[in-house]
Amino acid sequence: MGTVAGKSHHHNRQQGFVGTYSRTAYHAGSWYSDSPFELAEQLGSLMNAAERETTANENPLRGIICPHAGYSYSGPTAAFSYHHLMKELAKKDSPITQILILHPSHHVYLDGCAVSGATKLETPLGDLMVDSMLRDEILSLRSSVHATFNVMTKSMDEHEHSGEMQYPYIAKALDETNRLSSIKVLPVMCGSISLSQEEEYGKLLAPIVGRPNVLCVVSTDFCHWGSRFRYQPDPGTTSTMEIHAYIRELDHEGMKHIEMEEPGAFAKYLKKTRNTICGRHAVGVWLNAVHFNNPDVESLEIAFIRYAQSSAVRSMRESSVSYASATARRNP
Repeated sequence: MGTVAGKSHHHNRQQGFVGTYSRTAYHAGSWYSDSPFELAEQLGSLMNAAERETTANENPLRGIICPHAGYSYSGPTAAFSYHHLMKELAKKDSPITQILILHPSHHVYLDGCAVSGATKLETPLGDLMVDSMLRDEILSLRSSVHATFNVMTKSMDEHEHSGEMQYPYIAKALDETNRLSSIKVLPVMCGSISLSQEEEYGKLLAPIVGRPNVLCVVSTDFCHWGSRFRYQPDPGTTSTMEIHAYIRELDHEGMKHIEMEEPGAFAKYLKKTRNTICGRHAVGVWLNAVHFNNPDVESLEIAFIRYAQSSAVRSMRESSVSYASATARRNP
């Protein structure tokens, strides 16, 4: 897109210029409909269906965990989280002005975390404005062990689907509550980082995540089971349990560890099971950020509210991906 005329942009280490491009809806027309009417209808009906199965909760919403597959697969599960987000934004006294989106990297090797360099994120349901001030603040953060934030290039940003699958849902929730122009977003890509890096990045982000006007969206799918994922644990020949039931138990154990809000417990679970949770680093960074916030200032309750699998695996020839939605609310 070139440099925006009349504005100076600082350069950030090999990654190109900040705030010089509009991120196109790269996966529209393949992973989800590129028709504004069809997409609005689909997401609206999915959130309405979720609402019918959801009990109201008035405690302030501070974060959601959402899947990121094509909407025909994970859209119904994601709707449960986004229904709660829409209800939060519909409150007259909702303090939310910024949404921080933590998502994994599937396409580039990234040893660290990187913020989007876009000025806006295009979606068929309206553009999300990127918060340049929050981005500058995060780019200025440094830890004692050199955890720093880079900036995504346009190509890096657009090819990654795990952030993009959240954007139309966010746009829908903002549009329905008349907040499309008043709430800004900032995507942060979390690369293949170590546990100590997850802790450092979490520490750096903790003060931001703890602000009452900031809501976090954490993007992850759960178990990727099958030979194409090189992950096929099963209940064994002595068990009467079907493989899909075993996968369900495996995922629910992981979900319980996330609900504990102890990054170390979730890390031990991952080491033990090797479960192929693709957003594990994004979850780890977020859990650390939550953990390092003063519990006297804010204590959260994380609760998983929906779980699904792309298919019910019964033989070693099959494969599936699991999806889960959660809410994080302030304890009263």
